[in-house]
Parts: sequence; structure tokens; C-alpha cells
Amino acid sequence: MGDLSESLNGLAAVTGESSNGLTRSELAPENSQGQSISADEIALYDRQIRLWGVRAQEKLRNANILLIGMKALANEIAKNLVLAGIGSLTVVDDQVVTEDDLGAQFFVSEQHVGLNRAEAALPQIQKLNPRVALYAVITPILLQPPEYYGAFSLVIATDLPLASLSTINACCRLSSRPFYAAETFGFYGYVFADLIKHTFVIEREESNVLTQLKPETATRRVVASTTKKENGKLIELVTKEEIYSQIVLANSSPLSQFDLSSRRRKMNVTPLISCLRALWEYQSLVQTPYPTHSHADIKLFTQLATEKHKELQLPTETLRSEFLRAFLQNLGSEISPVCAFLGGQLAQDVINVVGGKGQPIQNLLLFDGEESKGPVYALHPIFVPLQGETINGNGTDLLGTTVANGPTVMI
Repeated sequence: MGDLSESLNGLAAVTGESSNGLTRSELAPENSQGQSISADEIALYDRQIRLWGVRAQEKLRNANILLIGMKALANEIAKNLVLAGIGSLTVVDDQVVTEDDLGAQFFVSEQHVGLNRAEAALPQIQKLNPRVALYAVITPILLQPPEYYGAFSLVIATDLPLASLSTINACCRLSSRPFYAAETFGFYGYVFADLIKHTFVIEREESNVLTQLKPETATRRVVASTTKKENGKLIELVTKEEIYSQIVLANSSPLSQFDLSSRRRKMNVTPLISCLRALWEYQSLVQTPYPTHSHADIKLFTQLATEKHKELQLPTETLRSEFLRAFLQNLGSEISPVCAFLGGQLAQDVINVVGGKGQPIQNLLLFDGEESKGPVYALHPIFVPLQGETINGNGTDLLGTTVANGPTVMI
């Protein structure tokens, strides 16, 4: 549980003792990149290996994950990733445990109040899986240089304002590292993904229809197709490639033409997207995490949410005062079931991305616990064409390929 003082390849330069006197070697065995999974690990992870295979488990075993923040949502993310058998988890948090943290966070208790959140949580996380190497960093994440992120396989940032998320996202892109952002607000929350360019495999029973190597949407295309025989059935392995946008660009991007193509679809778009953009704008203007219950703050937030809703070309009647009031009342609170759901969704997406299997989030998942809905919106700084329209005036999309069909949105 020693501090990660600098970003070096494979975290090999981490030294020193932890707060409880244990050295790195006493906490967990060191995983070297490319090392194959052992027979003991195959027995330990038997159930999940049956789901995603030995190769995916090997990739997980060699993954070094950076988790920024250690509040209730991050607790759930850490729990799921450590139980899945990642190689190492580095937790960055410069804040101390407060009494408010005890309500929804299960890695800390009263005895930890006043201690650093990352250091306090690590001993409990370690109990979940002694094979995973754990590290705590108490230095503020924004003080780390851009090259710091290159030591990790993937970065997850939680409970941060848009300005901080944008900076971290940009640093991840410099090192070609996948980036996730997430936060909960009581019954509401979101998960954002920027995987830059990600290739993954979908397994399905082979059909009579030949799989064509062509774009499926403006950001996704089929690049390969092979088959294998499994339990007497012919299984098709379809390789797809997705391209992503940074969070700062997604935040200012329009909804897809699919979502705006009819009034019915516009009515189905959650007003949570307008409230989230309004919150990020408020944080930028006022430099405080959340609006207070003062008349001035409520008026400003309502004005910002109305503007964002209009920019998204959504019907004014879908942004109801009741929803605005509920969103504002939920800010700053943590609800365990919501954190469990979003944390589980994000962790599963990370597992899929590391393993290279399954369609990942593209690119903003919004969760409304009041309605029990979690739609996903593909937000990019382009106007995705309907059938017959073009993006660049030459019939091509971001991939440089001809677009023949309208977009699909993974929900």
C-alpha cells in the first residue's frame, strides 16, 4: 500500500512501506506484463473464465487500473474490479474520511474519520483479493504530470467537475489510455467513456446473412469476421472498431439525428442530460461543487438547464420544474443501490474493454433511479447523418468511409 510517487512503466519503481508497515511484496504478488495465468488462478476465477475465457482473464491479470476518488461509487468500482482479478489498482484521493462518508461507503468506518480516504480503504479492499497489488496515492491528481497516466492500462475518474475531467481526459489521450468518468447525485448518475479507438469482438451464432465489412454507425464499423465451432454449433466472431470523443467535446455536441428525428424520440430523451450539462456549467461559473438552496443559485441553475435543454433541441415541456427540484435536492448525496448499479455497469464495461469482448458504452450513460432507466447517448462533435445525408459533404463519416444507413444507438 505504498504511495505511487512517479509514473514508471509497469509501476516497477514503487517502493517504501505502507501505513501499517507492510511492504509491497507482503501485500500482493507482483504481476509482470505478459505473464500467463496460473493453474491456481484458473481455479480461483473458474466462474468468470467460463463467461469470458482464459485469454480475457489473462488480460485482466495484467491490467493496471488507476481509480481517482474513493467515495461510494468508487467503492463499488474497486470491489468489482478487484474481485474480477485485475493485476493492480492504484487509488488516488487527497481527501480525508468524514462522518458523511460513513453513510454509503463500506470500506471505511468511524475509526477512519480524519484519515486519508485512499489509505483507509486499501486494507479492506485487499481482503477481497490478496492477489491484486494495491497502491494509495494522496497527492492531488491534478498535480501529476501528463506522462503519469502512461503507467496504467486504463483510467477511471469519479466525483470530479468537468474542468478536472477534461484535463485528465486530455492527459490520457496523450498516452493513448482509455478514460472513464462517473459520478452519482442521489438517485441520478452518469458514466462517460472515451476509449479513443477501440477494437472488440462480438460472438454470435452464424446466420444465413453474410456479415459485410462496412460502417454500422458514424463511429462504428465491422472490420473482420471469422468463425469457430463450439459445442457442435458454428459461432461467428465479428470484430468491430469504435472511435470516441473527449468529454469536453461530447459536452458541447448535439444529440444524434436518430434522437432528434421525430417528436416522439425527442420526448423520450431524459432531461437529466440538460441538468448534467447545466451542473457542469454552474461549476465552471461559480467554482463550487453544487448549487445551494438559495434563490439566486436555484434561479441560475434553472436558467442554465433551460438553455442547455434548448441547445439540445428538446421540447420545453420535458424539462419540468418537478424534475429540476428533484435533481437539485439529490445533489451531494450518495445512495448505495444507485452507486452499486452504476459501479457495476462501469466495472463490467472496463472488464469488457480490457478483454476486448462486447460492445462498450458509446459514450454517455445516464441513470435515473426514480424512473429506473439508463439510456445511452452517442455524443460527438458531428451531425450524424440520416439515410441519404452526408457529414463532410463527400459522403464519408469520421472513419473516412461511406455511410449508407442511418445510425443506431445502443440502449
